[in-house]
Amino acid sequence: MRNSRTLRLIAGLMCAGTAVAACGTSSTSSSSGGGQGFTPPKLEAMSQLGQPEGALNILAWPGYAENGSNDPAVDWVTPFEQATGCKVNVKTFGTSDEAVSLMKTGQYDVISASGDASLRLIAAGDVEPVNTSLVPNYADVYDFLKNKPWNSVHNTAYGVPHGWGANVLTYRTDQVSPAPTSWSVMFDPNSPFKGKVIAYDSPIYIADAALYLMKTKPELGIKNPYALDDKQFQASVDLLKQQRPLVSEYWSDYLKESQALKNGDAVVGTAWQVTVNLTQSEGAPLESTLPTEGATGWSDTWMVSAKSPHKTCAYKWMDHIISPEANAKVAEYFGEAPANPKACSLTADAKHCETYHAGDSAYASQIWYWTTPITQCIDGRTDVQCKDYGEWTRAWTEIKG
Repeated sequence: MRNSRTLRLIAGLMCAGTAVAACGTSSTSSSSGGGQGFTPPKLEAMSQLGQPEGALNILAWPGYAENGSNDPAVDWVTPFEQATGCKVNVKTFGTSDEAVSLMKTGQYDVISASGDASLRLIAAGDVEPVNTSLVPNYADVYDFLKNKPWNSVHNTAYGVPHGWGANVLTYRTDQVSPAPTSWSVMFDPNSPFKGKVIAYDSPIYIADAALYLMKTKPELGIKNPYALDDKQFQASVDLLKQQRPLVSEYWSDYLKESQALKNGDAVVGTAWQVTVNLTQSEGAPLESTLPTEGATGWSDTWMVSAKSPHKTCAYKWMDHIISPEANAKVAEYFGEAPANPKACSLTADAKHCETYHAGDSAYASQIWYWTTPITQCIDGRTDVQCKDYGEWTRAWTEIKG
């Protein structure tokens, strides 16, 4: 039986995606091993596939499950439906908090989860372990994406790596000169772009401030932007409150960010590469960079709902989305590095994998992938408690005002 210490932590993780104001803060400062500080509900992975059930409800980041409706030339859902007989329904989300809430409805079979959602889904029992032997293309996935703290617990895989990338610094070249190389352009209170900064609308954005402080104020002792004690957390929150007057808007819909950058309401901000690509394609003078401090980012995982009635279709989808053909298409469309190296020879842009550093573990090491903050400090400290995601959510409400 799980002890009360572990149950409190699981409750904290679950609360982070629901009504946070009603949730207490976990008081644990140690864990049961595995690095994440909790023991997941006991759920079994599939032992063998059955006949495809004929339907699949997908919950995904925008751009991850395209069926040609946004662009007739962008479609890797239809070939999947034709090959498997699984009729696909896609629901997109804008933030990990939204995704966690939607998964709790039990209406979706698979989800593309970032690291700030995956542990919450695992702890709540919303997703189940994945038998990777039933996903043939998994064998080809880059090793440095497997068995990571955001997609595995106690050496048990809970999903299939899909792609990864950085939350880049983007800027309009006609209004921001010289080209920025540091996040200071967004955080310095004397930034010349006051009222023209655009930032991501999520509590996990606190990690961006923590990363900046980790490099610019080493005396704070921040070693991991997702492991913040009271002093470190308060410094990060204070920085974001200081930044607030600089920000024109916070975005969760990348299309709205693209519009703001295109019409000049914002000239510098944090963005996904897909936003940069889209805005450039529509004629705006936009570029992006990975600043000297590094960046937060994502390594996304396809996970199977524990309540799914379409699990064979779910496994077929996971294998499809990391197949060389589909993985090449989604990586190029979204603007990320593919998980499968065989995808690199199939991208329309022959230099896509070079541009996005696919397979470059040294580059990947500069990215601090979204990870669910918990009270057990994931930087290895055991003498203090860190702020959990519930605290991050409450602080984010205060920051935005």
